[in-house]
Amino acid sequence: MVNDNLMELLIMINACKIASAERVTAVIPSFFYARQDKKDKSRAPISAKLVANMLSVAGADHIITMDLHASQIQGFFDIPVDNLYAEPAVLKWIKENIEEWRNAIIVSPDAGGAKRVTSIADRLNVEFALIHKERKKANEVDSMVLVGDTRGKVAILVDDMADTCGTICLAAEKLVEAGAVKVYAILTHGIFSGSALNRINNSCFEAVVVTNTMPMEEHLRGSEKLRIIDISMMFAEAVRRTHNGESVSYLFSNVPY
Repeated sequence: MVNDNLMELLIMINACKIASAERVTAVIPSFFYARQDKKDKSRAPISAKLVANMLSVAGADHIITMDLHASQIQGFFDIPVDNLYAEPAVLKWIKENIEEWRNAIIVSPDAGGAKRVTSIADRLNVEFALIHKERKKANEVDSMVLVGDTRGKVAILVDDMADTCGTICLAAEKLVEAGAVKVYAILTHGIFSGSALNRINNSCFEAVVVTNTMPMEEHLRGSEKLRIIDISMMFAEAVRRTHNGESVSYLFSNVPY
């Protein structure tokens, strides 16, 4: 499915280019192969760089995406990349849907997301914590250590994507053991492969909130705990501003109405 979408995108970009389009902007809410952004072992591919090259060669002049797994992926391109943040929409959802948000603690399920959670915690003026995890192999967590005090607080796990949901469900259990009264998860990209929805249904989450950067209709039917943040307006406004030559910076900290 991912590869079909990528090939269709490349062909459409090229079709526009050879039809003498002045500028071609590719809007990619969830970037292809974003997790393969470095060589984590010898002879491993850096597929995110390959995708960047393919998009450029096909004829794309501009990329609009959201919450790249590693923001350095922008450097893989020789063309402009607007990496929008789901953070403004996440802050809005927290304030509107979690009554006790002032007694919340924002938690990162891994060290890599520390920058993301500190930014959200600062803007809400609450504390943050992180979970140190060790993997023995891909998609399997071996051990977890919580750094921070969640006793008596509403824990809000924030991450950029969830695939099998093994990490966030283990993290939720860890937070409840550490005394958290409620646990929410807020994710940008919900991949939900394999038995992810079963894990969510059997977990201790109050709700798992995900943006609609990927189609969510089918997943919503499989879990009552899922909640959706609609980010279509952010992309619509980014497209409008890009087309009119206006600044996109406003969208990094505000939700358009």
